[in-house]
Amino acid sequence: MTKKYFPESELIINNDGSCFHLHLKQEFLADKVILVGDPARVNTVAAHFDSIEHEVSSREFHTITGIYNGKRITCQSHGIGCDNIDIVVNELDTLANVDYTTRTERDEHRTLTMVRIGTCGGLQPFTPTGCFVASVKSIGFDGLLNYYAGRNSVCDLQLEAAFKQHMQWDAIKGSPYVAVADKELIDQVARDDMVRGYTVACGGFYGPQGRQLRADIADPEQNQKIESFEYDGMKICNFEMESSALAGLASLLGHRAMTCCMVIANRYARKMNTEYKNSIDTLIEKVLDRI
Repeated sequence: MTKKYFPESELIINNDGSCFHLHLKQEFLADKVILVGDPARVNTVAAHFDSIEHEVSSREFHTITGIYNGKRITCQSHGIGCDNIDIVVNELDTLANVDYTTRTERDEHRTLTMVRIGTCGGLQPFTPTGCFVASVKSIGFDGLLNYYAGRNSVCDLQLEAAFKQHMQWDAIKGSPYVAVADKELIDQVARDDMVRGYTVACGGFYGPQGRQLRADIADPEQNQKIESFEYDGMKICNFEMESSALAGLASLLGHRAMTCCMVIANRYARKMNTEYKNSIDTLIEKVLDRI
């Protein structure tokens, strides 16, 4: 069988043999990957490493690979939004599964385990500031996965339909999708001390999350509808901006992925913790121990 070939315009490889945006070389990617939004948080994670093997930085993409308690781990920042997740997950996958010399797929698939550590806004009375939420399924408002063939095979289509009906969804916003995180990885990392639930991954921080500043929002009742939605005994716990693309793309590409976030704002109670950077280290330690 002829191997799939990736031309220069599709798979862009830098002159030093690294992938285009991340500037990471294949030999420095570990099987276990911690994803964070803030490039500075990579240093916070790596401060727990016993040793550091490699570090590289380009734009919002900061990478450190090192050893933690005998485990080789790569910590990778992705910036904000599902568009950046599209870049990061695709490039990490090529590092794992494409021969950069021949520009063809490798014979054996290499599976990455990716856990995103982030912050979010809680949407329920049981998700106060400071608690940790594991996203079992993520409702993507961003539309990213709709551009990929096979999106239905990795999505919960019944949950999609129920959500759109409940929200009286306006098609002008595009079609939301429901990406499913890796169940075994959720059990491995979330255990019994993280809230498990659905997450809405928004395409922005203000209007898409129901925040109204000077520009009016299209549906002033959006958040109340989201908070009241329940399906299969589970509610939507939080807003964030990356979990749907991560879970969906990882599934399409044969990787294991999940998102866990610390609640820094409770939209239901209208409370905000701006000093969260002092306490997210607890979540980092849990993930490092459990990944």
